[in-house]
Amino acid sequence: MPEARCRVCRGRLPATPILALHGMPASAQDFPTRETLGDDHAQNLDIHQCPGCGLVQLACRPVPYYREVIRAAAYSPEMGEFRREQFRAWAEYYHLKKAPVLEIGCGRGEYLALLREAGMDASGIEYSQINLNACRTSGLPARRGFLSRPGQRLKTPPFAAFACFNFMEHWPDPVGSLRAIGEQLRPAGIGFVEVPNFDMILEKALYSEFIADHLSYFTAETLAFTLQMAGFEIIETRCIWKDYILSAVVRKRQAVDVSTLAGQQQRMRQQLVDFLASFPPGDVAVWGAGHQALATIALTGIAPQLRYVVDSAPFKQGKYTPATHLPIVSPGHLKTEPVQAVIIMAAAYSDEVARQIRANFSPALNVRILRDDHLEAL
Repeated sequence: MPEARCRVCRGRLPATPILALHGMPASAQDFPTRETLGDDHAQNLDIHQCPGCGLVQLACRPVPYYREVIRAAAYSPEMGEFRREQFRAWAEYYHLKKAPVLEIGCGRGEYLALLREAGMDASGIEYSQINLNACRTSGLPARRGFLSRPGQRLKTPPFAAFACFNFMEHWPDPVGSLRAIGEQLRPAGIGFVEVPNFDMILEKALYSEFIADHLSYFTAETLAFTLQMAGFEIIETRCIWKDYILSAVVRKRQAVDVSTLAGQQQRMRQQLVDFLASFPPGDVAVWGAGHQALATIALTGIAPQLRYVVDSAPFKQGKYTPATHLPIVSPGHLKTEPVQAVIIMAAAYSDEVARQIRANFSPALNVRILRDDHLEAL
């Protein structure tokens, strides 16, 4: 039997469960009739916790209908009023009025209608054909499908936001599905994700909340980890509906803006080139063979203008700089093989090196310190 892996981080699950429940219903929705009672059998549920990410989960197969949404609670008038206010506030705060919003697992359209009532241009995706027919009969826009892995693209313009209500705990691969959802969003698209609150289940010892339909049991911590693994930033997480539900608002993660780094590299290169132009090739040294100096020499292309690199660490001396192949020498070389100028590239130790140079070497030595954003005369 293959070893069980965590549904989120893919780490190995322990062979021994943290809890074993015997004689449990095989599902929460397949109710037998008098004629099918003989085909209904109880099953044992083993609950595991991932030692890596901490997610509590079942290692069994999902129920056959895990792609479909069955939402009995939506028929509660109290829940309906709660959702109306919740969706109105969400649409207003995140500027989603008239924006395209996708409900993941829209069921028969119970919440889809309320999302549209709140002013969003909401449509749904639902795997059950029966549910889909009900949506269309009610005039609600929905398409058939289930997003299970990256690369599944809906033939629609990207959405401004998505919503997913008490559905993610059913998915065998929540990270894969969430990444697929992220691919349907605009840059910095917003998400609204809700799952049963396992923190509350633990606090109140609600053993009866375990069921084969729910493969994952999310705490605030493991929900955040799952969403982040899938490429989302957490905006807020809160407990709602008498603490039974964990509700998270997320934003699609954007690539870090590194344009300032590229610009800084070009500015520093120009300053170094201008300084080196005042000296004959090979009459300047660099002091410092740390990774910052090695990178600067390589990225600015100044190696042909340098004679050697000075470093106080004996284990570096007698060797060469990676990529640029300059000899690394001891500080004494500044006396035995003098140069006209030294550029200190010793990061946090630069001022200490500068004092050492002024105390031990000729005052005629032209010295510059490479700071974070400029070349400073000593």
